[in-house]
Amino acid sequence: MQERHLDRLRYFEESANSAQEYYIDYLKNFISIDSETNILEVGCGEGGNLLPFAKAGCQVTGIDRSSTRISQAKDFFIRFGQNGNFITSDFFNIEVSIHKHLYDIILVHDVIEHVEEKERFMAHLKSFLTHKGVVFWGFPAWQMPFGGHQQICHHKICSKLPFIHLLPSFLYRTLLKAFGENQACIDELMEIKRCGVTIERFEELLKINGYKISGRILWLINPHYMQKFKLRPRKLNKSLSQIRYLRNFFCTSCFYITNIIPKDVKKN
Repeated sequence: MQERHLDRLRYFEESANSAQEYYIDYLKNFISIDSETNILEVGCGEGGNLLPFAKAGCQVTGIDRSSTRISQAKDFFIRFGQNGNFITSDFFNIEVSIHKHLYDIILVHDVIEHVEEKERFMAHLKSFLTHKGVVFWGFPAWQMPFGGHQQICHHKICSKLPFIHLLPSFLYRTLLKAFGENQACIDELMEIKRCGVTIERFEELLKINGYKISGRILWLINPHYMQKFKLRPRKLNKSLSQIRYLRNFFCTSCFYITNIIPKDVKKN
């Protein structure tokens, strides 16, 4: 139990370092980050992404379905001497009329690829954003080598096999069973397979739901890999990043900054 707690603390610190080095400076190109900034993270886990924002004086709130993760977030924030508001809930169950808070920045990092009802999620998210607010999205392109999150497999070989998530479902399931993965792990990976999103589909969903893309970075080497593997982050080649569909195989992380398109602009 203690070892697992230390693993989560290590991941919390890695996430905080990534957010400090790569998220805050990127967001500052689009919105002020100071003591007046209210920030919400949906699917916050242990809250590592929020820590540097709290240190910058922002008012931070995290929502996650896991009571264990929320409990860890509260503990870790206390450990680092920071304040944060953490809520255990399915985001769909929170109504803004009851919550009574709007946010200048909403973080949705490594979450959208787990959401099955993406249109409903994007529509619901808008109601929590101030009219000048921005959403920061981060997710792996579905066809990238580990876009299926197969690194969570317990078998060391299976967890390191690239592109296996692109197999037809029945072959993928058979392969996972052959490597001895338990049913809970298989179910989670198959759910991710159903929910994974390509760059093209994500941008289509943004358009459908009235979001404007204000910024986009496609990464060949995910910034978080600096913390995990000591690999220097690297953006996808500009020419390759413009090639639809092919770019998905090389993009380990997609960063987007979006705003809500005003209704009167959409009509025009």
